[in-house]
Amino acid sequence: MIRKLKSGGYRLYSRKKDPRTGKRKNLGTFKTLAAAKRHERAVQFFKRR
Repeated sequence: MIRKLKSGGYRLYSRKKDPRTGKRKNLGTFKTLAAAKRHERAVQFFKRR
């Protein structure tokens, strides 16, 4: 899940909440939406490997 930050960047969060904290994990912060989407695809790919 990608969210826009007040600073203008984009942050990639995990889809599920962490059961211990109740929050989503930060999977990286990016300057552009395209970069965040690229990384999200990479994360999904390696989750299956």
